[in-house]
Amino acid sequence: MDFYRKHVKSDCESLLGRFQQTQSVRFEVFSNIWKEMKFVQIFSGKPTHKKRAFCRLVLDIAYCYFLPPFSFQIRVGGLYLLYSFYHCQTASTSEQLQIRVALKDWEDVKNFEKDAMDAQHLDVVYILKQLMICKAFQFTAMPTLLLYRTKRNEEKPMLCEQFIERASCPQELINTQLLEEMSNIYELYKNMKTNIISQITAPTNTSVNLIRKDIVSQLCSTVMEFYNWQQGRDIFDEHKNIYERTSSQQECSNRAMLLASIKSKAYGEASEASKSRRHRQVETNLTTQEDGSFLKERHSRVMKQSLRNRTDKQIHMLVWVRKP
Repeated sequence: MDFYRKHVKSDCESLLGRFQQTQSVRFEVFSNIWKEMKFVQIFSGKPTHKKRAFCRLVLDIAYCYFLPPFSFQIRVGGLYLLYSFYHCQTASTSEQLQIRVALKDWEDVKNFEKDAMDAQHLDVVYILKQLMICKAFQFTAMPTLLLYRTKRNEEKPMLCEQFIERASCPQELINTQLLEEMSNIYELYKNMKTNIISQITAPTNTSVNLIRKDIVSQLCSTVMEFYNWQQGRDIFDEHKNIYERTSSQQECSNRAMLLASIKSKAYGEASEASKSRRHRQVETNLTTQEDGSFLKERHSRVMKQSLRNRTDKQIHMLVWVRKP
């Protein structure tokens, strides 16, 4: 299925790219692109023994675009992909495959639903509710199936940078040219307001104050403060990941050292105990042999004659007594 994975992913990214250019989250816009690209035929032409595996592959690929770190519009497109793939697979399989949702991702799904509800994107909420009503989600421990004898360290797929939500928008929007223009406009506005106020009211009257002082410097300081906070958060997250990695490695090494010490102690005690046991075994064998010989001497078993011999002996004695 690796051959299909690459092509299905490229087709899904092309559809989501066209959906992103529309700058809309409406399902009608998505359905028009779906029809134009003829995505409904994605399950046709597959061999019977590969249909279920291919459906599982398609649902897993579409599920990746439904989760962070992609932007809200791409996540909406991922939801629409899941909805469309889930209902289009009936033409290829007799039993519908469910969408695997890991328990760790359910919180992201609920937050996505809350954001869509707050923004009044009702078609997004409706599609998500329809999938829940149809019981399309299968809650699992892992997002993908774990198979025996598979590669554990698989290469992570490269994420499309155009779909990822940008976190540095203030730094990109506010640059030096914009700040210079804003400062010039601010000076012109300030002079105009002071002239108008001086003509209407007395110069000493400060009741009409329509000018916010140092707006450009405040804006610049706010952006720099946000940038420093963002950089500090990234550094903190990086240090946190490094600390967690090192702590886990130290914990594993400490556990390994503890197990090694326990094993060495256990094996050392076992070897010493085996010598002492062998010594005790010899002594016990000697004592048991001596005790056995002593018991044989004191309690020797008396061999009794058989019943036939005893009866013959008694008969002979009676016959000998009765002789004249």
